[in-house]
Amino acid sequence: MDRRTLLQGTLAGWVGASAAGWAGVSLAPIVRAANSARSASIVHLSDRTAVLSGLKDNVIAVSTGDGWLLIDSGSPGYTESLLAGLHRLGGRKKVHTLLNTHWHVDQTGSNAALGKAGAKIIAQAKTKAWISTEHYDPAEDRYIAALPKSAWPAEVFYSTGMLSVGSERVDYGYLVEAHTDGDAYYFFRNSNVLAVGHVCSPVHDPQLDWYGGGWLGGRLDALTRLHKLADDQTKIVPAYGPVVSRSALKAEHDMLQVVYTRMVDLLRKGYSAQDMLNAGVMNGLTRKWADPKKFVYAAFKGLWGHQDELAPNIV
Repeated sequence: MDRRTLLQGTLAGWVGASAAGWAGVSLAPIVRAANSARSASIVHLSDRTAVLSGLKDNVIAVSTGDGWLLIDSGSPGYTESLLAGLHRLGGRKKVHTLLNTHWHVDQTGSNAALGKAGAKIIAQAKTKAWISTEHYDPAEDRYIAALPKSAWPAEVFYSTGMLSVGSERVDYGYLVEAHTDGDAYYFFRNSNVLAVGHVCSPVHDPQLDWYGGGWLGGRLDALTRLHKLADDQTKIVPAYGPVVSRSALKAEHDMLQVVYTRMVDLLRKGYSAQDMLNAGVMNGLTRKWADPKKFVYAAFKGLWGHQDELAPNIV
């Protein structure tokens, strides 16, 4: 049995096959391979909810008794590590549901494999539109191919919804143009765990995919909405970085509000993105920035894309 055949057989058993489908299939080689390469780190949030990190971006795993519900599926090339992490958490239980926070590749890397093996994928409608269509990526100056049909959401939503899985109630909703144009939150009410995707950035610079619909005003609105949803005990899980508290949402909102106010004022004066940097638009903020130029350029492009929403005298 070669490595690819072993992976396909193991995946099928994990996410949808009957117990009989496990006959003769050994998990040990795949688990050892994943652990020796890019092993997932596990942080337990409750007796049934955990975060798997080390898959480039975070994956949330919720045990539902009859299997796993996942939030996002990690980056491409990390499927083995994801499966090994789930095995460490709970053995051979299947993945029956996958919820995507948005359409970027680091959140949908194992969608095709999990979907092909029977997981039901749910996401905001624009996430499906992006991953099912070839699209241009200006950052890489190339076209990105559509994902295989097995990676596409089987069910989409437009504004809000609710899902009952095992003993969990999951409320979810659309975060309009916060990081992309297809962002969603998922709130596990019973566990008090809130998945927010890349709308909160506790570690790296806040990212605005201006070409994909994200902009600074949308991010501020989303952070306000998430802050209202949470309480002081809510465990907030971003797409990358550690679990944070409600106060982190407010801190990021307040910092970005300062940037927004400054940039709108300078935009009104006709400043370019570089002019804004030279004028100190990023000075005196509450955190260090790895690449302030990249952020200001993306925020600038997004502001011009929404110039009719800023002020009547910006033309």
